[in-house]
Amino acid sequence: MKEFFITGTDTDAGKTHVTSLLLKLLAQHKKQAIGFKPLASGCEMAFDQLVNADALILMESATVSAKYDVINPFAFAPAIAPHIAAEQAGVTITADKLSSAYKNVKQQGADYILTEGAGGWALPISNTDYLYNWVKAEQLPVILVVGMKLGCLNHALLTTAHMQSMGINCIGWIANQVDPNMDEYQANLDSLKLRLPFPILAISPYSEQTPKLQIYKTLLENFALNT
Repeated sequence: MKEFFITGTDTDAGKTHVTSLLLKLLAQHKKQAIGFKPLASGCEMAFDQLVNADALILMESATVSAKYDVINPFAFAPAIAPHIAAEQAGVTITADKLSSAYKNVKQQGADYILTEGAGGWALPISNTDYLYNWVKAEQLPVILVVGMKLGCLNHALLTTAHMQSMGINCIGWIANQVDPNMDEYQANLDSLKLRLPFPILAISPYSEQTPKLQIYKTLLENFALNT
């Protein structure tokens, strides 16, 4: 089983968009893949339960099906930081609870599990803990989604520095063009390629039509897909 954690430079970097494209890539290669969205806020009631649009996208893109609460075990209505929403709902999120939920995902029979984080890398899950500690405990290889917009250099470099300080295995990054009017897009992309200490895996160009992923060989190698 291959497992990856997809994080972003900030809340709107495009983690769900990229994770969905990666799941579809695995589907094209006839792989059994599932997405996992452990924490989600901004949920709405449907079928007598809170559901999150991002989690539903992951479910639609996967080749392995599972019940909603397996894919998204912690769902909260307010569109606020999950640990604050959890506190308001009287729910305690712990690393042990996340690991227990993750075991349920592992039991679904997938060869690939893509776990999408919430917000950026430094996401609190309580007043004393962060999601990245769970990622490290599970020893998940990390993929960083860089939302290509003004400020992305700072966000990407700070996120990278923190990962390195923790000994996180970040296998590479994916550029997601969230701003079609970004000034000097190519120059910023080149700057990231020069400065980030791990390889670029793919580029997701801005598109109002069918989204596409420009794939680098490094992504195929990490996913063990035939080139």
